[in-house]
Amino acid sequence: MYREIEFRSEDTIIRGRLYAPREVSGPAPVIIMAPGFGGLIQHSPVAYAEVFAAAGLAVLVYDHPRFGASDGQPRQDADPVLQRRTYRDAISYAQTLPEVDPLRIGLWGSSYGGGHVLEVAAQDPRVRCVVSQVPTISGFAQARRRMTADAMKAMRVRFDEDRARRLQGAAPATLPLVSIDPAQPGYFNTRAAYDNYMQVPEFVNRITLRSIEMNWENEPAINIERVSPRPLLMIVADEDEATPSDLALGAYQRALEPKQLMIVKGGHFSPYHEHLERTSAAARDWFLRHLKG
Repeated sequence: MYREIEFRSEDTIIRGRLYAPREVSGPAPVIIMAPGFGGLIQHSPVAYAEVFAAAGLAVLVYDHPRFGASDGQPRQDADPVLQRRTYRDAISYAQTLPEVDPLRIGLWGSSYGGGHVLEVAAQDPRVRCVVSQVPTISGFAQARRRMTADAMKAMRVRFDEDRARRLQGAAPATLPLVSIDPAQPGYFNTRAAYDNYMQVPEFVNRITLRSIEMNWENEPAINIERVSPRPLLMIVADEDEATPSDLALGAYQRALEPKQLMIVKGGHFSPYHEHLERTSAAARDWFLRHLKG
């Protein structure tokens, strides 16, 4: 069971759902959740939220500003700094809710959100434990894996041209977020990405060009050592083509105790599909152990 909620962040109305814990009386621990890059809560967060709620946890899940049900302009614009501030405002909002124990806060994030929760936990002492799944570790290192040097130079030209047009009053340039058409490439160009995103009817298949530029500046694991002493569970796919596995494993090595690593077989989207039961159970048990134990 859930009810629709909204709260204000950076003068923007953020909308989502509050899943009340089942068969639990009194305030419960709460898990704060949001989607990955360009996604909506229907892509994977709601499936995890239902598992967590069934185990007696409250869950606050919402669409990022400028996406989905949430307000904000320009649309389809993924600003990592803004999204992390929204995570922190979501914590503040959750602490006002009667269903929630304000001292037992957990964070869950996957992909782009998996990077966000690392930085939020490193900066916000209200966080009690974290699950980071197939996380973005370094936007720049990730781009260098996915693009040739010449392609990166050409993309920088596009960034500068887009900025010049915006200074003249133009809307930010956009491109498809996912594509399997070689004549119209997107940010993700694999069948796995296309199938994952396009399964949600409400999904808008566009992303601003400057979202990619902001991701190149995005280094969410730079303070990973500061997540400790909050317990960290990191879930990594061993053949991750989007957020490279070795970057995540290297960041995990830098993280301090207490921590735990789970590795699943497959690519970036495998935790949401063929490994959904395993990954959701691992996250659920981590939260129960550190928030209810």
